[in-house]
Amino acid sequence: MSDLTIVQELALFAFRARTRGVGAELRTDAARRVLDVLGNSLAALETPAAGAVRALITEWEGRPRATALGLPGRYPEASAALLGGTLAHALDFDDTHLPSVLHPSASVVPAALAVAETTGASGAALLDAVAVGVEITVRLGMAGYDAALGNSIFFERGLHATAICGAVGAAAAAAMLSGLGAAEIGHALGIAASMGSGLLEANRTGGTVKRVHCGWAAHAAVTAAGLARHGLTGPPTVIEGRFGLLQAFCGPAADASVVTADLGTHWELPGIFFKPYPCNHFTHAGIDAALRLRAHGITADQIDRLILAAPTAVLRTIGEPLAAKRHPESGYHAAFSGPYTVAAALLGGGGLGVFHEDFTDSAAADPARLALAAKVSCRPDPRCDEIFPHQFPATLTAELHTGRTHTERVTMNRGGPGNPLSPEELATKFRLNTATALTPEAATAIPEIVYDLPDLPDLDHLIRALGTTQPHLPH
Repeated sequence: MSDLTIVQELALFAFRARTRGVGAELRTDAARRVLDVLGNSLAALETPAAGAVRALITEWEGRPRATALGLPGRYPEASAALLGGTLAHALDFDDTHLPSVLHPSASVVPAALAVAETTGASGAALLDAVAVGVEITVRLGMAGYDAALGNSIFFERGLHATAICGAVGAAAAAAMLSGLGAAEIGHALGIAASMGSGLLEANRTGGTVKRVHCGWAAHAAVTAAGLARHGLTGPPTVIEGRFGLLQAFCGPAADASVVTADLGTHWELPGIFFKPYPCNHFTHAGIDAALRLRAHGITADQIDRLILAAPTAVLRTIGEPLAAKRHPESGYHAAFSGPYTVAAALLGGGGLGVFHEDFTDSAAADPARLALAAKVSCRPDPRCDEIFPHQFPATLTAELHTGRTHTERVTMNRGGPGNPLSPEELATKFRLNTATALTPEAATAIPEIVYDLPDLPDLDHLIRALGTTQPHLPH
């Protein structure tokens, strides 16, 4: 039994990784996370949330230290992280850990990139920090997973664990790249635990604030590391204490021991799912089922009714209220709709199956898609409940005019260890994501640079390549 508190064990884990490295295999995986975040971020440059953040950090100004995507010049690292995290999460295209249902890279990578550029860190140091930050994020999320409930306690309480836990994990990454010792890294974690926040009500009833949650977590992380560097301290029992993070957010059902179990010997990082579709992860199995229907020659004009069966907990996000999910008010809301995404997969199908063009406001208002979405009913499925949340399964049944029915059951999501995206598919995702933001030369060069990060002495080549993006100045 260790005499260290949880945050002290996490800090020692991070310090050892800073001084010894995490190894070639984990660095390779972390590089894939960096590439995925950059592609998702560049695709999100035109989102209203990104525009709001760009306008704000331009008003703030400050010392030019780190790149802010879509803006010329440089900004304070906390401002760059705020914009970077917003972009990374804005299109709901970021990676997902199961069963915690967190999107860890969207907070960690932007914070790490901003601090790494500011401090002149090596590519290997960046990847070590990303690996540790992501690992800490998902372990905190798993401490709030209730196996009996079959769901995250954070989620059940309407709390966005991605941002809450992400602030702490990203603070570890930022502190490592700031060259802090174990004690100071622990203080950075303790400070960040007071800063993470996020409510999920926007998933149900609208509003774009959720897009900024990971940006604020990344901003908090950089701020926390900076405050720790200047001597501010955090409570040593900030994770497991009576008024610590887990008790405050999750209550007595949280299991603090999960955070440090096999820490350093077992890594969650390689099992985190990449998203093939730019929409809520709960919709993906329904999309895959709809694409299988298409592959069998079933078309929209043959369908009388579609029945989308999914885990009970999932339907609260993608199936309720049904009228709103059948007729989403915008492209953003369409990304959280089971009925709409099934219709889009049957009628659209860009990119890797469905892509950004399927989630514009005009696509969400398309009469043909809405007419097909209106034929979709949603219901809980006991078999899906048994699998969730280790996967996000779904069953889609098409009842045809002829009286025939056809059912497709998807139990294993694309993008995870059991059904991974190939290197070619990840490259396709990056290329499609950056088609309007990068020159073809940069879109080819950046993946090569990212995969070379373990051997690069700094981020200069990557920053120069990212500098080819067209500025998106605030209005």
